[in-house]
Amino acid sequence: MTLTRRLKPSDAVVFRELDGEAVLLNLDTGTYFGLDEVGTRIWLLIEQHGLLEPVCDAIVGEFEVDRATAERDILNLADALERNGLVQVA
Repeated sequence: MTLTRRLKPSDAVVFRELDGEAVLLNLDTGTYFGLDEVGTRIWLLIEQHGLLEPVCDAIVGEFEVDRATAERDILNLADALERNGLVQVA
């Protein structure tokens, strides 16, 4: 996975935000996936942009994190989301 990948939420995923955190549910598999504040923001940016590069740019601008750390964390989350069937590579 690289920042040049474009992701889209799976059609089978339900997203609910609660007090800045979120839960994702894959209706096909029954898999629940929790997101903290930053993970929730990354999810919302993936929904908005698809492409991971602008997601990384936004996270670096909004949170106190260096680019290398943001990139690593975004790619790790994107991999986990894909492995759990919550996003698809577009």
